[in-house]
Amino acid sequence: MAINDLTKGTGAWLSGEGPLADVVISSRVRLARNLAGYDFLSRASESDKRKIYRTLSDAIAESGVGRDCVFIDMEQASEIDRQVLVERHLISKQHADAEGNPRGVAVSAGETRSLMINEEDHLRIQVLRSGLQLEQLWREIDEVDDAIERLVDYAFDSRYGYLTACPTNVGSGIRVSVMVHLPALKLTQEIERVLRAAKDMRLAVRGLYGEGTEATGDFFQLSNQTTLGVSEADLVREFSRTIIPKVVEYECAARELLAKERAHQLDDKIWRAYGTLQTARTMSSEETLFHLSHVRMGVNMRRFSRTDLSTINELFLHCQPAHLQKMIGERLDGEHRSIARADYLRRRLASDN
Repeated sequence: MAINDLTKGTGAWLSGEGPLADVVISSRVRLARNLAGYDFLSRASESDKRKIYRTLSDAIAESGVGRDCVFIDMEQASEIDRQVLVERHLISKQHADAEGNPRGVAVSAGETRSLMINEEDHLRIQVLRSGLQLEQLWREIDEVDDAIERLVDYAFDSRYGYLTACPTNVGSGIRVSVMVHLPALKLTQEIERVLRAAKDMRLAVRGLYGEGTEATGDFFQLSNQTTLGVSEADLVREFSRTIIPKVVEYECAARELLAKERAHQLDDKIWRAYGTLQTARTMSSEETLFHLSHVRMGVNMRRFSRTDLSTINELFLHCQPAHLQKMIGERLDGEHRSIARADYLRRRLASDN
């Protein structure tokens, strides 16, 4: 697998399968780790950064963790290729933009696992799946973490736990994140109440691409903000069995309310969105996600059958700026991306007729 191959399909985390997948797009568990005996990256020398890079690259290969992975050297990757990885949630924006730092990522087949070297921490391990599968992901990432730790020494304090570059990650170093699709809560104007409740539970609420991004197309990421003083298993269990099921319950109730009391308006919203995607001559990525959100809701509520989830998920990725330019094979400014995106949507959706 190479970066060029990624634009030919979607990763397993976007398959539309798994528990509660009508609302839960994907689940992710991430661990932050640093090597003992080295400064954090913000203070590390160029020489030490390269030693960290080699040490962790070797450990990933020798542990067997990287057996089915392709390793991408971020210094050699083009700007568009790096952004493709961001759009596929395989690396962070920070990892893509850290010019001059020796850094890389190992990506597994199916894109269910990625290991970032020299991001904010020396090592960021993440595993992803479609639907709500946090407990399975925790078991998997724990095994990956143990396999690497048998070959390297992590920075660990008996009182504070794993030491990390950002204080909010100190302790277990775990970040549990769930991407949810909440269009009905938005349409019934209940979304702010739900998001306030999430923040009251000390959850971070972010947009499609995590920290520093706004919610687009009714897609939100919910993640923990506390890692110190709470066990990984307890945190995962709370997300899996209490927090996320409650959010899903609210969204499903809002969908039922719309279907019962505002059916004509709901169907009009869905069909207008599809019609715009099918006929527009210029389309921004934000507008595309907005309309795809409504069509996705229609498919999940079984009120719309002109297209399917696999097509929606493909468009969801391929209409992002870097994917679009990668498929076309040239760099485009914003105006020409909007024109090319609309043209791609019309051609892709023409097969639905």
